[in-house]
Amino acid sequence: MFARTERLLLRPGWQEDAPALARAIGEEAVVRNLATAPWPYGEEEARKFLGMPVNPGQPRFLIFARTGGAPRLVGGCGISPSPDADLGGALEMGYWIARPYWGLGFATEAGRQLIHIARAMNLPKLSAGHFLDNPASGAVLRKLGFRPTGKVAQRYSLARGGEAACALFEEGDTDADATVTPMRSRIGVDEDFREELRLMAA
Repeated sequence: MFARTERLLLRPGWQEDAPALARAIGEEAVVRNLATAPWPYGEEEARKFLGMPVNPGQPRFLIFARTGGAPRLVGGCGISPSPDADLGGALEMGYWIARPYWGLGFATEAGRQLIHIARAMNLPKLSAGHFLDNPASGAVLRKLGFRPTGKVAQRYSLARGGEAACALFEEGDTDADATVTPMRSRIGVDEDFREELRLMAA
């Protein structure tokens, strides 16, 4: 499955992406904000990640900036089961952006497209979270229409080697603004987009 936004390409990762993935994510400031990525992170870790099976109902993408030449790997995003037992197996959205591309709106742009995909797949509303010492991720979630639940959970971070406080969010009742793909103001009920998604997945 592939998806495009105004500036980005979202596609599954391939083994050939391992060197670029290791370069993009291989910085402690990035990895420490994730739960399951180890530190240090090199090509071996990238190959292991890219070789992991993907559940069709839980899409996972690498994020590429669309340029005049070859797309440039700038991050990753996906949907996976929440690690919080009290959420009853809710699906959770996650994302990361390589440090040179922080502040450019790529996380918001990719996250919005991921939510559109989730709605087209008829997935339940998503949850999300961010470590308290990463408030920028909370700002992204609010832009995407998520709202704080008021709960803070202790989550294990492999890169940190221990638990850290994580603020929990839930998807709101309304879509965030659709500035990334203005031709589709309500993709959750857009049958044309559903058909396009099916064709891309075929």
